[in-house]
Amino acid sequence: MKLAGKLHMQEFFSRIALLGAISIALSLAPARAAELVMFEQAGCAWCETFDREIAPIYGKTEEGLRAPLRRVDTARPVPPDLAFIETERLTPLFVLVDRGREIGRIRGYPGEDFFWGLLDVLMKKLDAPATRDERVQLIERPLRAND
Repeated sequence: MKLAGKLHMQEFFSRIALLGAISIALSLAPARAAELVMFEQAGCAWCETFDREIAPIYGKTEEGLRAPLRRVDTARPVPPDLAFIETERLTPLFVLVDRGREIGRIRGYPGEDFFWGLLDVLMKKLDAPATRDERVQLIERPLRAND
């Protein structure tokens, strides 16, 4: 009986140690909160131009590493985790999101040089502390059925 009790205690402490190791590993992993969401549709000439000029290198850039590109087809329902984004008919639409809130957007694809400049402005907003009005808006935002 004493041997069985020791085995149960060992198993118990082994599980606690495993859970502790998992939580430490998860806390050390870099959080990938920001994303650049691209709303696109089939046959969009500007989406195709973006695909030729930017898409092949985007993931290798500092911006792409910080805010990976996520594509959303406008012909399909918006994924539930992006329901807070107000979509538009214009494509492509680039929306920089971070932790469940929209940071800013780029409407259309203005060409390679302008795209990087506009994206740089949005990326700087990721580093800026939220203004008082933004904090109040986040706190006082009414709940929707999807929340």
